[in-house]
Amino acid sequence: MTDSKRIIAIVEAVANKIEAEKDFLTQLDNEIGDGDHGINLARGFKAVQAKLPTLADKDIGAILKGVGMELVSTVGGASGPLYGTAFMKAGNVTKGKLELTDAEFAAALDAAINGVKMRGKAVEGEKTMLDALCPAYKALKDGLDAGKSLVDALADGVTAAQNCVEFTKTIIATKGRASYLKERSLGHQDPGATSSLFMLQCALETLREA
Repeated sequence: MTDSKRIIAIVEAVANKIEAEKDFLTQLDNEIGDGDHGINLARGFKAVQAKLPTLADKDIGAILKGVGMELVSTVGGASGPLYGTAFMKAGNVTKGKLELTDAEFAAALDAAINGVKMRGKAVEGEKTMLDALCPAYKALKDGLDAGKSLVDALADGVTAAQNCVEFTKTIIATKGRASYLKERSLGHQDPGATSSLFMLQCALETLREA
């Protein structure tokens, strides 16, 4: 079971990780985007951190929805609506829950991914955050279906995401600002996939500590 306290801890870890990696994410975005991914995301998660104390006594759905709404209102560019939608959609399927079963945890990630697909009108393989999230979900779900613990299944998910973040270097971007570069986007790692990987890593590390 993953309780509300653990969800808060995951979000806190994500905020710290994004702040620590904002220059790296911005560097990646300088190469194929607007050059503001890390800066914008760090600003959004700093606002989320400030809001977390007001969410600490809420159910998991309310926590995730609150995070999403804060990201939408504070993160510029495409990242705010995409990550904000992801958290809000995850919040919809966890509404009223104080604990999540492993299957419910996976369902929340699935809902987040579907939110990104809907909002970004994107699919896996277009050099976006979905290229980390989709393989991670599949590996997580496969692991759980095989009887693995959430931590072990999520570890498989993180490994899949890491491999696919590397894979983004080998494909041409067909969505977002990077798509304007066409073939020149080859050889560059997608910043959105990278920040998604960081979030998955934070979830894994926080659950391992539990």
